[in-house]
Amino acid sequence: MTDHHVTGLILAGGRGGRMGGIDKGLVNLKGLTLVHHTLKRLQMQEGLQFKEIMIVANRNIDTYETLGVQVWSDNTPTFEGPLAGFQTGLEKCKTSLLLTVPCDSPFFPLNLADRMRSALIAEDAEIAIAATRDPDGRTQPHSVFCLMKCSLLFSLQEFMGRGERKVSAWTALHKTISVPFQMTGATQAAFLNANTPEDLSRLESLA
Repeated sequence: MTDHHVTGLILAGGRGGRMGGIDKGLVNLKGLTLVHHTLKRLQMQEGLQFKEIMIVANRNIDTYETLGVQVWSDNTPTFEGPLAGFQTGLEKCKTSLLLTVPCDSPFFPLNLADRMRSALIAEDAEIAIAATRDPDGRTQPHSVFCLMKCSLLFSLQEFMGRGERKVSAWTALHKTISVPFQMTGATQAAFLNANTPEDLSRLESLA
């Protein structure tokens, strides 16, 4: 890895089971879809400009394409989870690094990409995962906020070829670091995602 250029990938290929099976990326929040909020957040990142931003989606492809970025399906017969999106992103990535974010967490930190890249380079790691600490001091990883070397494609293809689907089991095979983000009152929604209608209501109240 010599150039440290980054491609951004929005993960919008989930089944939305806890939201009644709806396409979460297209849920409205304050007049814009969640995926639109997420795309804007990536475009506003401080200290880093993405070479490209892509979306992985398995439904409503035409609607996602109206956002003006490349949209890919994860080419799996059923909803296979975040790793399927990771794999598609790595297959399409033309830079040395890929940063993934979920479509339903629209308020992630504006320094996310820069801090993740800086930490990965400093530690000579292969994967960096964002994390927060709860009031008791316990670390909570947010594994879909993940920066990875694009050279890991073959590893992920092999892993998924064995029927494995757990993100932590794959990242454990590589030099993976945790990048802590301090949670304050102003950033309490930074990694909150809309898994349920209640979560969406909370996002609306904090927007």
